[in-house]
Amino acid sequence: MSKRIAQIREVLEKLYKRYNRRELINPDPLQFLYRYSDPADIEITAFLASALAYGRVQQIEKSLDNLLGRMGDSPSDFVINFDKDKRQTLKDFKHRFTTGDDISDLLTLLRTIISRCGSIEQYFARGYNPGDRNIIPALSEFCNSLLDIHAAGHKGQTTRGLKYLLVSPAGGSACKRLNLFLRWMVRDDDVDTGLWKSIDKARLVVPIDVHMSRLCKILGLYKRKTVSLSAATEITESFAGIEPADPVKYDFALSRIGILENCNGRRRKDCEFCELFGFCSRL
Repeated sequence: MSKRIAQIREVLEKLYKRYNRRELINPDPLQFLYRYSDPADIEITAFLASALAYGRVQQIEKSLDNLLGRMGDSPSDFVINFDKDKRQTLKDFKHRFTTGDDISDLLTLLRTIISRCGSIEQYFARGYNPGDRNIIPALSEFCNSLLDIHAAGHKGQTTRGLKYLLVSPAGGSACKRLNLFLRWMVRDDDVDTGLWKSIDKARLVVPIDVHMSRLCKILGLYKRKTVSLSAATEITESFAGIEPADPVKYDFALSRIGILENCNGRRRKDCEFCELFGFCSRL
């Protein structure tokens, strides 16, 4: 391990110890998973929480409170018994450009795969190959197969809203929200649930967005200008050079810098107290 990589690892470990704690989850949408104890409810909630994890944090919280409130005490029961009446319950739901019909189409698909395989995990695992370099092939198969199921029942058509909720990496998307869902399900620590046991966390890909890409540039982990699948895999490979068995380990801690410390990439008085200050000051 080079001297610089060792320095980065030391900083990341400090961030992990500081931020990777259950009490610091709020206002992350991950908080909604811990409202439930039944694994089936957690899995459904995780999928919905990650699907709506775009836009302002406050709006995400408001929308998830709204949606889960409509679904009652057990999100998994709501999905398993999803029908026309429940679709009507969601009719006027809206989160930015995701509509109630989009969510209903998604829940219909989840009902289908759960009835076939027993859980989202078991359906996802059908396309997972432990020998793959990363989770991208399995994620592509998962998204594309779900869209195919929907299209088969709708004269070959798929709505734009559903495609957004099930965006596939096959098209070059970084798939931040779906990779976030996988992190929540596969990793197991004080923050992530570890609910899924069939996927190796070493195959996960960093859920990259503009904020994460900026922090990774500060650390010198990548140089691309756009947030894309190529950027996500490059960043993941850089993290794998630091923590091979768990390349997504530091994702939550790094994201706290933006959410809790209000980092926007501009120099502020409080920057000198940040673990990344030594790297930022060299830019």
